[in-house]
Amino acid sequence: MGKFLVKEVNTGRRFNLVAGNGEVIGVSEVYASRSGLRNGIASVRKNAPIAPVEDQTVEEVEKVKNPKFEMYIDKAGEFRFRLKARNGEIILASEGYAQKAGCKNGIESVRKNAVDSPVVKAE
Repeated sequence: MGKFLVKEVNTGRRFNLVAGNGEVIGVSEVYASRSGLRNGIASVRKNAPIAPVEDQTVEEVEKVKNPKFEMYIDKAGEFRFRLKARNGEIILASEGYAQKAGCKNGIESVRKNAVDSPVVKAE
């Protein structure tokens, strides 16, 4: 089972969604308040299982409504995804993947780990 790992940073707090194997599969924005952080985690839990994928790596992109995963290629040529909430805000972003298949696996891992994973504070 994965976990939401909460970390304190200079400007507030953020969370990483970590898979059962210890790999970070998604990173949140920085939240100024604890309530904002809790709402962000709740939004990932609610939206990840139902969000379709908008594949922006293909020539003819089929647009889908929020909530959604957007899969794209970054400036370094790596595949990434971001999870957007119903209001269009990015609530989780991935690290870069060398292969598109790895990025797709990352999305599936977020779907699997988002729902029941506990919230744990980083040591």
